[in-house]
Amino acid sequence: MFMSPNLNRAHDAISLRTAKGRKLLLKKIWQYKWIYLIMLLPGLAVTVLFRYLPLPGIALAFKTFKPVFGKTGLFGFLTASPWVGFTHFTRLFKESAFWVATGNTLYISLLKLIFGFPFPVILAIMINEMTLKKYKRVLQTVYTFPHFLSWVVLSGIILNLFGDSGVIKKVAVLFDPALQDGWNVLYNTAYFRTLLILSDMWKEGGWGTILYLAAITGIDPALNEAATIDGANRMQRILHITLPSIMDLVVIMFILQVGNMMNSNFDQIFNLYSAPVYKVADVIDTYVYRITFQSSTVMDYGFSTAVGLFKNVINFALLLAANYTSKAAGGDGIM
Repeated sequence: MFMSPNLNRAHDAISLRTAKGRKLLLKKIWQYKWIYLIMLLPGLAVTVLFRYLPLPGIALAFKTFKPVFGKTGLFGFLTASPWVGFTHFTRLFKESAFWVATGNTLYISLLKLIFGFPFPVILAIMINEMTLKKYKRVLQTVYTFPHFLSWVVLSGIILNLFGDSGVIKKVAVLFDPALQDGWNVLYNTAYFRTLLILSDMWKEGGWGTILYLAAITGIDPALNEAATIDGANRMQRILHITLPSIMDLVVIMFILQVGNMMNSNFDQIFNLYSAPVYKVADVIDTYVYRITFQSSTVMDYGFSTAVGLFKNVINFALLLAANYTSKAAGGDGIM
C-alpha cells in the first residue's frame, strides 16, 4: 500500500489539528456562551417538556393504571394507581409475541446498521470527489429531498410500485404471465425486510451525508495537495486523509445508532406492514401500539409502559457497550 513520508506527516497533522480544533472550539463556545445559551433555550425547553416532565410516568410500569385526574394534579393517576410490583414484566416475558417483536427489532436494526450506516459515509465521499460543483449541488438536493417526505407519502409511492396493481408488477407480468397470481412484495415475508432496508436508505441516505460533507469540507486542502505531489491516487487520498479526518464523527454517529437499535422506525413499518408479514416485521414499537390502542380489552397503560421501559434499558446498555468498545479501541467515545 502506498505510504509516502508526506502522507505519514499528513496523518500526524490530522491528529494534531483535531486536538487543536477541540481546544479552539471550547474557547469559542466559552467566548460566546450567552449567545449559545439563548440559541439552546428553545431546544432545552422542548426536551424538558417532552423528555423529563413525563419521567414520573415510568412508575406506571409497576402499577395498574387508573385514569384519575383533576384535583389530584397532573400526575394524580400515579397516586391513585395501586402498586403491582413486577407483574407487568412477568407477563411481558411470557408473551411470545413480545419476543418475536424483540427479535424482529434487533434483526431489522442490525441490518440497518450494517447496510444503512455506511451508506451516507460512502455517498458523502463520492459527492465530495465530484469536480463539477453545479452537478454536486443538484445531487445533494436530489438525495436529500426524500427525507422531507413523510412515510405516509412514501408508503403510497411504494404501494403503487410494488402492490398488486403496481407498475413493477405490470412490467414483470409482461415478461412472465405466471406472476399475475400471488404477487405482492408487501405481503411477502421473504422480501419485506429487504424492502424496509432499501427504502430507509433511499429516504435518509442523502440527509445523513450533510454532517459528513461538512466535516470533509473542513479538511485542510494542503494535505491532499501534499499527497498528490507524492503520487497518491484518489483512493489513497480517501483512505489516508479523508476517512481519518472524519473518523471521530463516524464513531460518534455509530455509537448513537447502536444506542438506538431498539427503536426501529415506527412510522416506516407501521405504514408498510400488514398482518401477513407480522412475523418478520412486527417490532416492539408496533407491538406496543397494537396492544395499547388496537386491543379489544381495556387499554393497559401499565403493561405498555413496562414494555417501553424494558426497551429503553436495553438501549442504554447498548449505548454504554458501544461507547466502551470505542474507547477500548483507542477512540474518544461520547462519554
